[in-house]
Amino acid sequence: MQQDEVAARVRHVIDATGVSAREFARRIVIDPSKLSRSLNGTRRFTAAELARIADIGGVDVGRLIGTTAGAGDDATAGVAGDATAGAGDATAGAAVGSTTSTPSTVRAPSPPRAPSPSPEGGRPLQIVRETVRLIAERGFHAVRVADIAAACHTSTAAIHYHFPGRDELLEAAVRWCMDEDTRRRADATAGTCNAGDELRLLIELQTPRTGQQRRQWCVWLDLWAEAARSTTVGRLHVEYYRQWRGTVADVIRRGVEQGVFRPVDADGTALALTALIDGLASQVLATEPGLPGTGAQTMHDALIAHVDACLTAPVAD
Repeated sequence: MQQDEVAARVRHVIDATGVSAREFARRIVIDPSKLSRSLNGTRRFTAAELARIADIGGVDVGRLIGTTAGAGDDATAGVAGDATAGAGDATAGAAVGSTTSTPSTVRAPSPPRAPSPSPEGGRPLQIVRETVRLIAERGFHAVRVADIAAACHTSTAAIHYHFPGRDELLEAAVRWCMDEDTRRRADATAGTCNAGDELRLLIELQTPRTGQQRRQWCVWLDLWAEAARSTTVGRLHVEYYRQWRGTVADVIRRGVEQGVFRPVDADGTALALTALIDGLASQVLATEPGLPGTGAQTMHDALIAHVDACLTAPVAD
């Protein structure tokens, strides 16, 4: 029963935000299918997920689970404890460890702290964004939770409150990168009717010209290496590339129907083109900007030449 009540409260929070369940899942950085199963009662929300839901919804975790911090319900004690840890109170450890005080010693309760202003998009998204930035700069294995906490101006306890383990944080970072990449492509190509123009826009988006684009590619290269070792990240990697190649293949099919592309095997052509993009991008990133080697413009020119040679339909006389 309690699980159904928690799901009902979460639904109320989602409704109050005025966004779809899929968009809410993006904001709390979980798989939309996980959110759906939890709302339907076939999966339990984790403590960290409830913490992120509470953060984005602007409610207290105790409200979601039907209790308050310190309540005696064993089923919810873990979540309530997480809420305390998430506050990042530097004096908590001292209070717990103070076993040598005499029974007559009574500590006055600490005055309530004024809530700190919530970062843009909420604390969970801030943590993920800073994690991605640090991965781009240093590589995943060189990034410590303490580094992420410092970048977010919070405590390591607050990081673990939202993302208890390193694997969960990496999964959230991968998912956020996937969602952001998909959103940028959709925004850039909205309203483009000609499939040839759309494919060239997609190529431009994948060309690491700016510092932001180079950082994005650095993250992807690091995550590819993780995908080879991590089952969870590997599944996300497979899903992302299925979507990405499917997008390119759909554009190619429309181009064939419009007569701007030759009749080709869209899936096979998309596989070859996306592989060429990945290979050229890795060479660009291995070359310092401004030094001899494969640069962004060289990559772009090579991709356009490939499209013209293998795809573009000859102009009828």
